[in-house]
Amino acid sequence: MKKLVLAAAMVAAASTAYAGSMAEPVIEAPVIVEETTSSSSGLLIPLLMLVVIGIVVAVNA
Repeated sequence: MKKLVLAAAMVAAASTAYAGSMAEPVIEAPVIVEETTSSSSGLLIPLLMLVVIGIVVAVNA
């Protein structure tokens, strides 16, 4: 009986060593966060150009 229990314990201990599979591990891709410019900076240059043109016209008129 002791030999049977000892054999069962050896089989149980040996089977846990091979619990994994041979499949490749799944590695998630890193998250890339892209910074966006605000829409107000896109309007800033045209508005400044209008102000400068308005000042030039007002000074020359």
